[in-house]
Amino acid sequence: MRAVFHSGVRLICPCCKAEVDGLQCPYCGFRMEIHNGIVHALPPERVAYYAKFIAEYERIRAAEGRGSQSEEFYLALPYKDTSGRNGQQWKIRSKSYDFLIRHVLKPLQSRGSILDLGAGNCWMSFRLALLGYDLVAVDLLTNENDGLGAAGHFCEYLSIPIPRFQAEVACLPFGDDQFDVVIFNASFHYAEDYEAALREALRCLKPGGRAIISDTAWYSREENGRKMVAERHDAFRQRFGTASDSVKSLEFLTDERLKGLGETFSIRWTIHRPWYGWRWVMRPWVAKLRGQREPSRFRIYVARKHA
Repeated sequence: MRAVFHSGVRLICPCCKAEVDGLQCPYCGFRMEIHNGIVHALPPERVAYYAKFIAEYERIRAAEGRGSQSEEFYLALPYKDTSGRNGQQWKIRSKSYDFLIRHVLKPLQSRGSILDLGAGNCWMSFRLALLGYDLVAVDLLTNENDGLGAAGHFCEYLSIPIPRFQAEVACLPFGDDQFDVVIFNASFHYAEDYEAALREALRCLKPGGRAIISDTAWYSREENGRKMVAERHDAFRQRFGTASDSVKSLEFLTDERLKGLGETFSIRWTIHRPWYGWRWVMRPWVAKLRGQREPSRFRIYVARKHA
């Protein structure tokens, strides 16, 4: 079990927030168990809270063709979807990732520690680990197809396995001030409370560290984001028999939402706009001509924790 903490990750109890040396809390008695190399850091009541969401989400993701039985699929991400099912989404992810490396992480000029929040199958954690960063991956899903369990495909290509934790972003099991970078990788929009999620990310960051939000849909107006959410829920009901809204995720960002977060935490956002191609640039104009709602746009947001 000690191998999980090779990178010197300092833990706190997710129940009582006390610092712990290992997996057992000496104060409240909660124990973080390890199964298949994943540290399960959800208290029993939170396991019950997320049970329906996880079951529905996994069913929908499986129906959408996420994951594969082939190791080649995971090793090719994000540059190629060998399953052929979600190529357009992975094309966006690959461009966001390349921009992130070249224009956000590379200028920091250090190979520090990164907390990957919403890591999914750990493709980004794997890529960053190959570049020399120390990674810790977090997600609610632990299955071997689309969740943290899929990281098993990467083990033989890394000298040290990536530490993986099942945890919620609003209650992370990590001590204060220890990561150089925290990345919400296509995951910030799943938060029920943006302030709670960002507060935890900033708590875990070292002074001067960066919080990064990548690949969360942005809309210029709140009403367009709400229309997208309603359309998505309707589509899910028709296709899967559920709106998949047992957990009330916030789903999107606007300038006003970002401004509010900036004011709350006294941070300044640096906004990056990766190039996704002319077709992507023209989407808002095409939608306007057709009388459709504004389509989503993706940006990368970076905020520095005060030293």
